Amino acid sequence: MRHGNLQLVAGNANPELADRIADLLGIERSPARVGRFPDGEIDVQVNDNVRGNDVFIVQSTSPPVNDNLMELLILIDAVRRASADRVTAVIPYFGYARKDRKDEGRVPITAKLIANCLVVAGVHRVLTVDLHAPQIQGFFDIPVDHLYAAPVIRGHFADQQLEDITVVAPDVGSSKMARGYAERLGGDLAIVDKRRISGDTVEAGAVIGAVEGRNVLMIDDMISTAGSITEAAAVVKRLGAKSVRIAASHGVLCGPARERLRGAPIDELVLTDTIAVDSAGLANLTVLSIAPLLADAINRVHDERSISVLFEPRAEHEKVAGA
Repeated sequence: MRHGNLQLVAGNANPELADRIADLLGIERSPARVGRFPDGEIDVQVNDNVRGNDVFIVQSTSPPVNDNLMELLILIDAVRRASADRVTAVIPYFGYARKDRKDEGRVPITAKLIANCLVVAGVHRVLTVDLHAPQIQGFFDIPVDHLYAAPVIRGHFADQQLEDITVVAPDVGSSKMARGYAERLGGDLAIVDKRRISGDTVEAGAVIGAVEGRNVLMIDDMISTAGSITEAAAVVKRLGAKSVRIAASHGVLCGPARERLRGAPIDELVLTDTIAVDSAGLANLTVLSIAPLLADAINRVHDERSISVLFEPRAEHEKVAGA
């Protein structure tokens, strides 16, 4: 069942990514005005007719998180009230994902709260990339398509034809992801034993696995304050790594992240454009675009075709990098 014409709307979080997606879809992005009232409240108007159409709203809930989240919710409400037939929230980076369970007394589960807010706002479907906690899919009572940036990042490193690769997980939590990269790039796996001292300070200890004389790839889903990954990079370099490359799907880069990355012994920092990245001061930065992956997924959702092929290890986007 088709849901009218495909339309793409975007908030202020990452309009460049939305434009890349629109170009690949062969459509114009529907213009929307997202402004502010004098007191800071968000004011939205979509300037295209959306009645009866299949509307995809592209908006990462990246910093400033609260502003971008409210923009998304209000855009959803606007197109629903304008009689869109179906509304899909395309959230390349899903914020508020760290609190996915009650791990101590009197704390919220904010990931579930945001899921509730999106559903109440009127979204029919969510399309996202590399959730910080994959179980967040289960917090929704609507379809959630959870894509992975791994094929794009793997393709970039495969093109470099590196030898003697060791993929290093900067902590135990990212070991499953690192193992997948190691298997598909033909490398070894190592894990850094991390101890968190405070919210933005960590201490990297022993490395489980061999890194001496190896080209090290450090993989994580996101880089926030960059404490874990830069400390781990310093450790593997002290242990004799030949080179160190860091990659993550989401470059949040808040607080002291840029200073830490500039001072870290890394040869290349690889991020995707799920979040708009300011390259200032990061001379070794490579930004890969996930627009082809998202455009393909949007096309498949619109045409009511399966998108499970995009979850496969050898998806057609495996070699897409920097498109």
